[in-house]
Amino acid sequence: MSTIEHTSAERRRDYERSRARRSAASRTDRRGTRTARDGREASAMPPERKKIRFSLLSIGKGLDVPFVLIILALLVIGLTMMFSASYPVAYYEMGDSYYYLKRQIIFAVIGLAVMIAVSYIDYHYYHRFSALILGVSYFALVLVLILPAQEGGVHRWIGIGDIFGIQASEISKFAIILFLAHWGSRYYDRMDTFKYGILPAGAVLASTAFLLLLEPHYSCIVIISILTVIMLFVSGIKLKWLIIGGIALVGIILVLWMTGLLTYAMERMDGWGQALVYKDNDQWQQTWQTRNSLYAIGSGGLFGLGLGQSRQKYLYLPEPQNDFVFAIVCEELGLIGAALILLIFALLVWRGVVISLRARDRFGKLLGIGLISHIGLQVILNILVITDWLPNTGISLPFFSYGGSSLLTLMFEMGVILSVSRTSNVEKS
Repeated sequence: MSTIEHTSAERRRDYERSRARRSAASRTDRRGTRTARDGREASAMPPERKKIRFSLLSIGKGLDVPFVLIILALLVIGLTMMFSASYPVAYYEMGDSYYYLKRQIIFAVIGLAVMIAVSYIDYHYYHRFSALILGVSYFALVLVLILPAQEGGVHRWIGIGDIFGIQASEISKFAIILFLAHWGSRYYDRMDTFKYGILPAGAVLASTAFLLLLEPHYSCIVIISILTVIMLFVSGIKLKWLIIGGIALVGIILVLWMTGLLTYAMERMDGWGQALVYKDNDQWQQTWQTRNSLYAIGSGGLFGLGLGQSRQKYLYLPEPQNDFVFAIVCEELGLIGAALILLIFALLVWRGVVISLRARDRFGKLLGIGLISHIGLQVILNILVITDWLPNTGISLPFFSYGGSSLLTLMFEMGVILSVSRTSNVEKS
C-alpha cells in the first residue's frame, strides 16, 4: 500500500472517530437539557398531596401512637373494672356472671375496628355534611318520642329488637360539636357578632334541648350546653356574650320551673347533698344509690380492698356496672388507684388537645377540641355525681360504664380525632 493510500485511510478513521464523539456529546447535551428542563418543570409544579391508602401493613401509619396506647389502656382497665363491678348483679339478674362482660367485649372489638376505619376517612367530609348530620340527629330525637316509652316512662332509645339500642342523645352530642366546628371555622372572623355567633348556636342548642326535655334527658342537656359554651369560646366569641347567655339560661330555667315542666328534674334533686343526712323514709329511698356510692368510696381508703373485693356491688349499689362503676373502682383500688385512672384520662385529654392544635386547618382544630372536651366533661361530671357534688342525673363514665351504643359512639369520636392526627402527619411526611 502506498504512503498516500495509508494517509487517506487514517484520515477516514480519524473523521469517523470525531463524528462519533460529536454525536455522543450531542446526545449528552440533549439529555442534560431535557433533564434540566424536567427538573425546572417539576420544581414549578405544586407538590402532590400524599394520599392515605389502606393496607394491613399500613394500619398504624400516621396514627398518633401515644393517643392510641392511652385509649387501649383505658379500654382494658375499663373492661376489667366493669366486669368486677357487674358480675354479682349479672349472676343475680341474668344467671350468668359474664353476661355484661361478654357483650361489652363484643362492642369493644367492634369499636376498635370502627375507630381504625374512621381514622382513614378524611375529616373534611364531615365539614361538608355537617348540616345533614345535624338533621339526622333531629330526626332521631323526634323518632324516639314516637316510639313506646321505656322503663320509667322515658323516651330515649331506638332499639333494634332486643339485640341493640342506641340513644338518640349520643347522635346529638356529636352533631352539635360538628355543627359548631363547621360554623366556627367558616365564620371565624364574625363569631363575635350576634348574627353569626350567638344566634345560630343558640338556635341549635335551644331546639335540641327542647326535644331532650320531652324525653326527658336532663344530663344530656347539661352536657350539650357546656359543650356549646366551650365551642363558642374556642371559636373566638367574647366573654360578654357568654355572660348574657348564662343570664338568659337562668331565666329560662326559672320559667320552666314555675310552669311545672321541670318536675322530673326536681325529683332528682331531692336529697342532693344530703345522702348521708336522710330525714325520712322517702329521702332514704331517693338517696339510696348515692349513699351506697359514698359508702363504697369511703371504705376503699388509700389502697383499696383489692381487685374484686368490693362489698357494695353485692346488690347494695344499684346498677354498679353503669353510672356508678367508678365508686367500685374507688372501693377496690383505693384513692391511689382511682387517682392513677384519672391521670390516664387527663393524659388522654392532653394528647387530644395536642393533636387538635396540630391540625392543618381551623375546622380540624375546633372539631378535635370539641370531641376531646366531650370525654373530659363526662369524666368530670360522672365523678361529681358519684361523690354527691351533683344530683344523680345518669352520666356514664367513658370506657368504663356498660353500654354498647355509648362505647361505639365514643370509639367513633376517637377515630375522628385520629383522622385529624393521621391527615396532619401524612401531610408533613
